[in-house]
Amino acid sequence: MQYTLARKAQFRGVGLHSGAAVRLTILPAPADFGIVFSRSDLGGARIPALWDHVTPSQLCTLLENEDGASVSTIEHVMAALAGLGVNNALVEVNGPEVPILDGSSAPFVKGIFEAGLRAQPDSPLRAIRVLKPVEIRQGEAFARLTPADHLEIHFDIDFADAAIGHQEKRLDMANGAFVRELMDSRTFCRLSDVEMMQKSGLALGGTFLNAVVIDGDKVLSPGGLRHEDEAVRHKMLDAMGDLALAGGPLLARYTGHRAGHAMTNKLLRALFADADAWEWVSCSPRLEDRMPGAGIFHKIAQPGQLAVA
Repeated sequence: MQYTLARKAQFRGVGLHSGAAVRLTILPAPADFGIVFSRSDLGGARIPALWDHVTPSQLCTLLENEDGASVSTIEHVMAALAGLGVNNALVEVNGPEVPILDGSSAPFVKGIFEAGLRAQPDSPLRAIRVLKPVEIRQGEAFARLTPADHLEIHFDIDFADAAIGHQEKRLDMANGAFVRELMDSRTFCRLSDVEMMQKSGLALGGTFLNAVVIDGDKVLSPGGLRHEDEAVRHKMLDAMGDLALAGGPLLARYTGHRAGHAMTNKLLRALFADADAWEWVSCSPRLEDRMPGAGIFHKIAQPGQLAVA
């Protein structure tokens, strides 16, 4: 079956790149609606959260509709929705960028938990099964989808900065793994990159509190890292959000090596360009039990802690 929110969830913050104050509200939606963004400051202009509405953008994922209305930095809220198994929602935002909050998906996850989820039992869940390998390469970087019976993510990164270095992680995304392993991992950057981005008019809302800022072997953000491998976990979080733009849950293994938002979108475009590489399938109860949101109790267990089955 499909799921939506039981009631609205509201968030306030600033845009990472614009620095502007922004309000975002996630609203329940009917079955088969999908995830759709709505620009309340543009008369409710709607932008489908789909791979073919992604346009080139620096350092984030940006969606645009046929009339030019756009919304950017959508990957963290998309990851939260996908990780909790939300299939249908209207995401209202009163500006061109989603609020960065703490730089992870955790605030979105907690807000959705507090709102609760509502089952839509009369509407069967369909998933996208990958039938053969699809790969995109750019220099040493690559992103690949291969057949699997549920979503898996395998990612590795390699940075010269000793505070990051080489990190690699592989996760079966079924049954709440996103909540347990990825949701609180924050976006990260080097101090030199921050200075360069701000000179270019980007990262104007970035602070040491909504990003992990590193300088060589030093972590400059207060409190240090949430996980020793927080950087690769965040890359997996980003991949989760970008893959959610497929338009349905993926039954596939995603492998990313030094990949980013643009490469993951190119991978989805390559997948859907090949009619022999994928198919829609109806989800049996057994298959639904392998979805990322399955098995999660839809409540806060303790302040700051989420319970999963």
